[in-house]
Parts: sequence; structure tokens; C-alpha cells
Amino acid sequence: MSCLALSLQPANGSDILLQTREWFPPSRALGALSAFRQTRRAYAVNKNKPHANASDDAYAAESIGDDPLAASSGQVIVGVESRYRVIYRLVNSIYVLGITVADHDNSVNVFECIHIVNQAVSVVVTACRGVDVTPEKLSRKYAEIYMALDIVLRGVSNIRLAAMLATMHGESIAKMVHSALDTENKIRGADSWPTVEVHSLEHQAGIEAFVNARFELPPETLEAGDEVAVSLAPATQASSEQQEEVQQNKEESQAEKDPFAASDAINKPQELVSGFKKAKESSAGDLTLALAGLEVTTLPPPEATQSTHINVEGFEGNYGGVEFGNEQASIGEAFEGFNDAWGGGLDVSEFVGPTKVKKQEGLGGLELLQTGPDAVPKAAGAGSGEGTPLDNLVTKTEMKGPEMYISEEISAEFRESLLARVGLMGIVYLKTLPPKTAGGKETEFSFGVEGTNAVKRFVIQSSRVSTLSDGMFHVRTAASEEPIPIIKYSLLPRLTPLPLRVRLMKRHTGSFLSVMIQYASNPDLLAPLTDVTFVLKLPVDPTLLKVSPKAALNRHQKEVKWLIPEIPLKGSPGRLRARMPVDSNEDEEEIEVVGYVRFSVQGTRSFSGVTLRPASEGKTDFYEVSHKLESGVFTCN
Repeated sequence: MSCLALSLQPANGSDILLQTREWFPPSRALGALSAFRQTRRAYAVNKNKPHANASDDAYAAESIGDDPLAASSGQVIVGVESRYRVIYRLVNSIYVLGITVADHDNSVNVFECIHIVNQAVSVVVTACRGVDVTPEKLSRKYAEIYMALDIVLRGVSNIRLAAMLATMHGESIAKMVHSALDTENKIRGADSWPTVEVHSLEHQAGIEAFVNARFELPPETLEAGDEVAVSLAPATQASSEQQEEVQQNKEESQAEKDPFAASDAINKPQELVSGFKKAKESSAGDLTLALAGLEVTTLPPPEATQSTHINVEGFEGNYGGVEFGNEQASIGEAFEGFNDAWGGGLDVSEFVGPTKVKKQEGLGGLELLQTGPDAVPKAAGAGSGEGTPLDNLVTKTEMKGPEMYISEEISAEFRESLLARVGLMGIVYLKTLPPKTAGGKETEFSFGVEGTNAVKRFVIQSSRVSTLSDGMFHVRTAASEEPIPIIKYSLLPRLTPLPLRVRLMKRHTGSFLSVMIQYASNPDLLAPLTDVTFVLKLPVDPTLLKVSPKAALNRHQKEVKWLIPEIPLKGSPGRLRARMPVDSNEDEEEIEVVGYVRFSVQGTRSFSGVTLRPASEGKTDFYEVSHKLESGVFTCN
């Protein structure tokens, strides 16, 4: 508690102005002013009365220099029951008074009260344009003085006081009061802690809500996926013991043979006609004996080929069963006939045929190792660097203004050909001008967000973004080198589009495991997916592995990786196949095989349909750059 009231009291006359704090009653302030006036008059009477005897002369001589009201400034304690300390300064004929409590335990900072009185003197002198302060001049600027002393009484810094005094003459009172806040903030570079503390709490709460935003799947979707996965038709077991014995004999013969041994046909002479033997038996024309060695693939039962209709919201469609014959041993026969897409409304086989990827000529990089006089000459200007300066090869682009783009991440899980769960989360990024280019200016503009019909949750970073109206936002932030995430959102699972559908099938026959991955692109995409990586997690480290097409094997992580340059939008689905020997038989527990898909694509539109637009047409507050779509946990099992 420092200064409780400020007052302007002339030497002769009634009080001109009284300004008090909210909790200090004005009646007590008037009592302190009356006591000060009586004390001042009492000192004046004692000083000016005639002294009759020597004792009075001695008292007057001793009181010289001790009169607290004789100087132009000082302090005095007034009152009887309620005692107050009055700090005063005499400016011409006007007393500028500051009232506080009279304590003896040093709980009041007297110097702070003196500082407030001195600031009040500066206001009075500035309002009267000099030290010639009179009641008439004070009445002309009474409103400005009243507002200024109200601010000074509550505490004001020297920076804000100087700004107030500079705008006291010739401008409105509102501008004098409110412009001083902005001036102080600009000069000091920051707000006071009581003002910033509230924003700090809001900033921390916004960051926590922004970071913890996640997409969730409804429980009914998970239950529906589990029910459909249980209803899938299991693969049939072996039909006879004889076929198992034949298969085991074939596997033993393949296991005993060294895959790296030289072929026996190298040492054999060339045989043409002598290689054929003519049968002279009478039974050579019997068609039954001629067809006895042919193997006919058995067809699956009719129940497995019939489609099953799924009526779950978001996954409606007809889904077909899967059945294999036990006689299929090779990798080509294991999945023969699965050349078209599956049910669920994404049958891309009805469109044009597949496009062939042009193969690169040469030996896959081995031709670069050729040296010597017979080396293939390079093309003219290929390695000399003539005509291709570095400035022409590197494209340099400068930012014209703030840039915004959307980065989305989609996660999905397929069980066989069924979609078990899906989720998409998007983030709106703001890329400001670099701090060096911005020159300390803040980035501030308004923008709109459209296409949010499928959005389930929408979170904004309240420390930088504020909501104006439905779909309109206002952003204000300092310049930064890195992109700033300002908005996060997630889509409803039933309204989430799929860029790619994947189907994983496996067959365990004897000690061999055959796996195939089918994939098909969404024909509604704006551009085909490129550089898509398929990863197949193997149950064991294979000793022998046969894949189609070519793939990379990582024995340390036990995975096979395919890199697809481009997946056409229309055409038959692609197939990735692998076959390997395993230690366990088909009668033992089922082997789990999981596939992962990784892709990334950029385009002029977001995959979810969420779009950004300026607040007003024809005004370019920001530039919209390429949006991104990346795969999160995209699995099939």
C-alpha cells in the first residue's frame, strides 16, 4: 500500500480535485485534506503572531528551518483518531497532495508515494504549460488532468507518463489514455508480467490440447471388422495321405540338391533326335495311360466362391471367399486365377489394361564399371559440364509472402480384403518469411477453411490463431525459420477416402509358405501414386527365397521390400509374390505374416478435400503451395 489519494488544494480556497483508490473512502480523504488545511493555517498563525516576551522569541528562533510547511515540498502527519501522512509539493499557489497511512512499522514505501506526487506535479505543470499554475488554467484542462491523475495514482512508468504528457494538448483524451499502452509496449519490447501471465496460461493450455489431438476409431467399426474376419472361409486341408507323401518326397529332393552346384547337363553331349524314345508297346495308343500323368487342379467348393454381402456403414459391398487346392506347389500356381480386384466398390479391372513400365537398358549399373580402350564413349557434353552451369541446374525460388499448406497422414489396417480400421489426421502449416527478410514484423492475416463436412475433430493453436466466424480464422505470429503448425483435424472413419487398397493372402503347404500381396489404386486420385514401398515381414530368416517381381531382402530385420515406381489409376491390380521354406508344418500353429505400405504424394489439392482460401476475393494475403499426403501405419495381414 503506497499512495491512497491525490488532491489539488489551492493556498486560499476550496479543493479543486480529489482522486482516490477504489478501497479508500472519499470521506476519509476529505477528512485528511481538512486536517492538512487546519495544520497549515495553525503553522501560519504561530509564525505570524507577535512575540511579546523573550521566551516567544526563543521559540521562533528555535523553529526556524523546522516548519514542515515552510518549504516547497515535504510531509506531515495529520489527524487525531485516524492518522494520515500527507506528502505535499507547492507549485506556485497550488498544493499537490499525496495521502497515505501514517505507520511506524515501515509497511508503507514513502519514497514510492513521493514518486507518485512528483509525477502528479509533472501532469499539472504540463497541463498549465509551465510552473505558473493557477485555478483558472487547471479548470481549462480539468478532464485531461483528472484522467491523467487517475492513471498516475494506480502506478505508471516513466515511459508511459512521457507518452501521456506528449499527447495532452491538441488530441483527444481517449488517444492520450490508450495510445500510451502501445507506446510503452513498443519501447520496452514486452508487456508487464500481470498482463502476460493470463496469456501464458492460455498459451500452455492451447499447446497441450494441440499436441494431444489424436484420431480415434468408433468401437462399432472395430466390432464389425472382427466379426467379418471370423466369418472368412478357412483354407481346406490335405485331401489324401498319398498326396502328402508325394509332396514330402519332392521337398526332400529339393532340400538335398545344392542350389549353387553346376548343372549335370554341362558334361552331357548334345542330343536331338536320340533324346526321344519310341514306345513299341501296344498300349501306346491308350488315352487313359497318356493322361494318367497329368495333374488337374481341383476347384474350390461352391460355398467359397460365393460372395458375402457386408452391410456395415462405410464398408458396404460384396466380398468373395478364398480357397486353395493342396496340389498347388509352385509360386505361379499358388495364386493362379487372382488377377482381378476384390469387392467393396473398387473394381479397377473394369477399366483399361495395365501399363508396362519401361525397363532401363544396360546391366543395371554394371556397365559403368567398364574401363579400358573398349569402354563405351560418353555422350557429348554429358560429363564436361559445358552448357549446364550450376545456376541453371539449381532452381532458386524466393518467397513472396507467407505460405500455407496441408500435410495429411492416413493409417489403415486390412484383414484379407476387408478394411478393419482407418483414420486420417491433417495439419495446416504456416511458413512465414524468414526473420531476416521480415525485419521484425509479425505475420498477420485472415483466411478461411472449406470442405470440412467429413471432419470429426478440429483443433487450433489459440496462441497464434483466433476464430472470427464460421470457417474464418485470423493468424498473428512472429517470423520463424521453420513451418508452424496452426491447425489439426481428423476425419470420420466412415467418410475417410482410401488412396490404396491392399490384400494379403498366404498359403502354407507342407514346409513351404507362399505369400501374395494384391494392390489397386483409387481411380479418383488426381495423380497416380509413385515410389510406393511394400514391406513384407517374414516369420523366419529364409534360407531359400523366391520372389516375383524382384525385391530386396534384409536378413537383419527379416523383411522383403518391393519398390513400385508407379501404380496406375486404372487397370488390373498388381501382384507381389514370395515363397520360402519354413520349419513348421501346416498342421501346426498358424504363421503370422504382416505387410506394410509406405508412400508419399504431393498435389495442388489435399486428399481429404479440406481447402484454404483468402478472407476476401482478389486479395492475396498468403500463397498456397503443394499439399502432402503420407502413409502412417498402413498394414495388411
